[in-house]
Amino acid sequence: MNAAFPTWQAFFEMGGYAFYVWLSVIVTLISLFGIVIHTLWYRRQLLADIRRRQSREQRIRQSKKQASAAAKTAAVRSPDSSREKLS
Repeated sequence: MNAAFPTWQAFFEMGGYAFYVWLSVIVTLISLFGIVIHTLWYRRQLLADIRRRQSREQRIRQSKKQASAAAKTAAVRSPDSSREKLS
């Protein structure tokens, strides 16, 4: 079995097409690196957004629960105002 390139020098020269070959390799690697970075950034943003929404929903539920409890407490403490008007 014969090697495609007899020496490392020949490998890096790529049969006279080194500029085009290595330029395409560099562009491809930069593109892949960019995709990985963008994916990681977007994932971080998405998880932060999910945490923000969950926190907001929890605050809303807690606020509704407190408002409901306050309304029940106020209804028990204050007498019926319609009876006062009749007297």
